[in-house]
Amino acid sequence: MNYFRLLMGVCLLAGSMFAGAQPSVRVVGLFPNAALLNIDGQRTLVKAGKAGPQGVTVISADSRSAVLSIDGVQSTYTLTRDYGSGGFSAPEKRRLTISKGAAGHYWVTGLVNGYSVPFMVDTGATTIAMNAQQAQRLGIDFKSKGSPVMVNTASGTEKAWRVYLNSVKLGSIEVLGVDAMVLDGEFPRDVLLGMSFLSRVSWREDQGALIVEAKH
Repeated sequence: MNYFRLLMGVCLLAGSMFAGAQPSVRVVGLFPNAALLNIDGQRTLVKAGKAGPQGVTVISADSRSAVLSIDGVQSTYTLTRDYGSGGFSAPEKRRLTISKGAAGHYWVTGLVNGYSVPFMVDTGATTIAMNAQQAQRLGIDFKSKGSPVMVNTASGTEKAWRVYLNSVKLGSIEVLGVDAMVLDGEFPRDVLLGMSFLSRVSWREDQGALIVEAKH
């Protein structure tokens, strides 16, 4: 009986220790007033003043560091590389070749937050841009989570919302925490793959094809 009670006491103590264990947190992306966090292997973009998984709160963030609150304790975190579960060796160079399509444009199907999206590559667009209907199809709650702005388009000034996309992927090339614009109305008719993605990869035109490579 005494042995049973001792064993139960050890189990309860171990359970309380695991229950109170802090999550494993790394900052794998930094943006103005937002940070991309890896919390126990789960990647999520958290804006300043908001709480992510397991209550991890981003107090502030910029391009150099983020202040996080974990279990009520605030600490400053700098950027760390996130190699995922495949080990700590650097990934191989990833490349995608896109052939020129209709009207001389480059078209490619990619993924936004895991949803399939046909993109038109537009190096003149500052960010990824889409219309409201396209954003709704992708499950982007832009009106409540985005920042309202006014943008100039070919048809005049339009209301838009600035949002962050957790993930944008072309083939094996994935970029996390990508700035995007959702425009009110039907413009643009195609989702534009702009410089908020292209500036974070390497790309060049070569004999009628667009060569896109991961930087890391």
